[in-house]
Amino acid sequence: MASLGARTVTAVSGAARSLGKALDSMGASMEVAKYTERLVPSTRIVAVDGVAPTISETAAFIAPSANVVGNVTLGPNSSVWYGATLRGDVNSITVGTNSSIGDRAIVHVAKIQGDHPTAIGDNVTVGPGATVHAATVQDGVRIGPMAQIMDGATVGANSIVAPGAVVTPGTSVPSGELWSGNPAKSVRKLTPEEIAEITDEAISLAGLATLHADETAKDYKQLAQDEEDYEDKMQRDPEYWQKDTPDEEDVLGQGAPGRIFNTPLTNPEEGLKVKAAKKKSAEE
Repeated sequence: MASLGARTVTAVSGAARSLGKALDSMGASMEVAKYTERLVPSTRIVAVDGVAPTISETAAFIAPSANVVGNVTLGPNSSVWYGATLRGDVNSITVGTNSSIGDRAIVHVAKIQGDHPTAIGDNVTVGPGATVHAATVQDGVRIGPMAQIMDGATVGANSIVAPGAVVTPGTSVPSGELWSGNPAKSVRKLTPEEIAEITDEAISLAGLATLHADETAKDYKQLAQDEEDYEDKMQRDPEYWQKDTPDEEDVLGQGAPGRIFNTPLTNPEEGLKVKAAKKKSAEE
């Protein structure tokens, strides 16, 4: 009896699955604008009270698991990495050009204890797990992992806030300094080389972000093709013709691979081309 029940469930589930596939195919055929199903569905860009984030058309990357909420402006070549959150629900957040918000970082604003938006300048690197809360971060700043920049604080240009440091509310970090500790204090002036490294790191992260953007934008068909190409590359003998060989390459004097067998026997139109060429030559 149990066996009969199991067979019945299996049969019904198979029929339901087949019906689902048929309905999906029918729906796809009725679409006017084709929908591409992504591997990682995401609600990464969310409006609040009718205010949606403004994302530059040339923004480098917003991770599928990131959240950009409300009154947020993200500039060109800037990126928001995995698990990071920019929440502009009670005030505004602006992120300039070439800046990155690291993995699991939090950028927020304040309204209750003061009207403080958050402004992050150009070439800023916010490290993994860091918090920027209702503060101003000027251009060319590196905020270390797990550091906190609190309400009303200002971090001057070309500065570094060390990992785990806490810049307390209302504190101003002068330009060109390294701050560390809890509460954060000035440690020393930065060297010109250290200041240059801040911008170099920001540029490097922007380049890396474009690679992640390309990969996370792929659908399952593209990933399947990538896997097939990879396996082919691993298994194909190096002395054998490679798939990425330019079409113009000649093999054994017979033309490009794939065109060697374009003869009148397999492609009658090739014969017509040869015949037309001979006729034209005779007329000339």
